[in-house]
Amino acid sequence: MTLVWASGYNGITDPDAQTYIAAVEAADSQALEGDVALAINDFVVGCKDDGIWDAIKASCILAGARTLSGALVPLKGTAPTNYNFVAGDYNRETGLVGDGSTKFLDSNRNNDDDPQDSKHISVYASTTATNKTSTSVSYLGDSSVSGSTHLSRLGTTGGLGLGSRLNSASGFGSTVQTPTAGFIGLNRSNASTYTARNGGTVESITRTSASPTGGNLLVFSGLDESNARLAFYSIGESIDLEQLDNRTTRLMNLISYSLASGLPDLSTMDLDAASYIGAVYRAGGTLS
Repeated sequence: MTLVWASGYNGITDPDAQTYIAAVEAADSQALEGDVALAINDFVVGCKDDGIWDAIKASCILAGARTLSGALVPLKGTAPTNYNFVAGDYNRETGLVGDGSTKFLDSNRNNDDDPQDSKHISVYASTTATNKTSTSVSYLGDSSVSGSTHLSRLGTTGGLGLGSRLNSASGFGSTVQTPTAGFIGLNRSNASTYTARNGGTVESITRTSASPTGGNLLVFSGLDESNARLAFYSIGESIDLEQLDNRTTRLMNLISYSLASGLPDLSTMDLDAASYIGAVYRAGGTLS
């Protein structure tokens, strides 16, 4: 397959990034902007430099692509099955929005594909769920209760908190904070505890692991569908959540930079500076 870069850039250095970008362009039936391609390349190279690439087994960047079809091309693993999302649900910068009812993605990765004590799931939420205030909704999970994996927005008597379950033998683990926009992830690397990360805050949750149940993991779903807007998901073996957070957040910032008008080409920029500028645009700000 011949790769065609929209801006004639030659900076797409990683072969896995090249393969993914080519597949997205084929699904879009047109080339990506060079800046978007460079942002993706930076993410793949960065994950490899950090040593976290191999732990990602199923993932989609639900942003950047020109079309919904392109956004559903898998970065790694099997392509998800789309249930009821349409083109109008997709935004190139902020991702795909659920309806809290009928729309979800089947990741086509089974809950028991990863080891009992080596597992992560994560999403990047451009906006968090608002369709439930006293019960739980899932950003990513399966629909089983026993031994299952859930990344949920859970209602508690003290207010909304991040409810979770990761190959757990009993009960939801819950963080004290309301889920915030950005990276939300869970990681288990041992039999006794797992870690939850959101808003840069990390909490260790004591829950003994159990043999994971079968059944595919669902994005925007699990116990109940979510109306969150998600721009990324990842499923796989144990991973450094801080590193994945940093790489995913940087990717989203660079996509925002790439899609903003009037900025210098990304190939001419220091990428740390471009990520900062992209974060300003992503937050709704402007530079003058």
